[in-house]
Amino acid sequence: MKTIQSRSPDFFLGATTPAGFKGYFEPLRREPGMQMLLIKSGPGCGKSTLMKHLAQAAEQQGQRIEKIHCASDPDSLDGVIFLDQKRTIIDATAPHVVEPDAPGADELVVSLYHTIDAGKLAPHRDEVKALFARNAALRGRAARYIASAGSLMLVRRYVKRLCTRLLPRTEGTAGEELRLLSAITPKGMVFYRGTVEALADRYVVFRDDYGAVSRLLLELIRAEALARGYHIITCPCAMHPEDQIDHIFIPALRLAFLTDNLWHPIQLPGVQAVRCTRFVDRENLSGFRARLRLNPTVSPLGCHRPW
Repeated sequence: MKTIQSRSPDFFLGATTPAGFKGYFEPLRREPGMQMLLIKSGPGCGKSTLMKHLAQAAEQQGQRIEKIHCASDPDSLDGVIFLDQKRTIIDATAPHVVEPDAPGADELVVSLYHTIDAGKLAPHRDEVKALFARNAALRGRAARYIASAGSLMLVRRYVKRLCTRLLPRTEGTAGEELRLLSAITPKGMVFYRGTVEALADRYVVFRDDYGAVSRLLLELIRAEALARGYHIITCPCAMHPEDQIDHIFIPALRLAFLTDNLWHPIQLPGVQAVRCTRFVDRENLSGFRARLRLNPTVSPLGCHRPW
């Protein structure tokens, strides 16, 4: 994380989050006595430059200000708050559009569209439109990455809570045995359910027909179990043994963490079932519907890879 120091406080008033863009421009407007200067224009028209000059002049005069930075480009300003005057100048364009509620009374709209030289831009119309489209696509991709990071943090928090409850720290010697509980054989796919009942009588079952989350859950549980001093039996996936775990046994606790899907359904009494769709962006998942329908016909052990 990059830490920035300046003479005046620096803040953001909006950022892309796992839940989408979250902005606090409207609450700023509702602060008692606040008057707003709303700048409207296209990109590159000088909004940030204007606000930087105003911020610099205010600092030189000894005024108390707060600088509001753009989360998409921290070197640019989205606004300046003049604390002593109870006035704010902000970039009021997308994605943080602010329209005046009481024009002239509480807000003044300042247009910088006149700085655009339409004559010079017109011959490059297609190029400009393509750049806008590419920018929108890249912003969308960044938003999806952030949403995925949020899902990952959710999974990590869940595993930490689960292991704190089920895996008390021990002074034992951590260790690991590697065994396959499933395999493709001349008799078809074989899954040894009896082994599960022989090694454990407590079961946490991750129901994950899409194979979207159980892999990460079990990797995190494996690391937690070893860090807490347990000897474990790890059962890799027979189709992806190098990078996917299907099951984990902790014999000392008679506890098993199991993956349930169409190829090795876990039907045992007293299981603690966890539906992995709770960790998945279902809207994003729907975009892979055709591929998900195809997976069961081509993946003999249910090792789906929708992404």
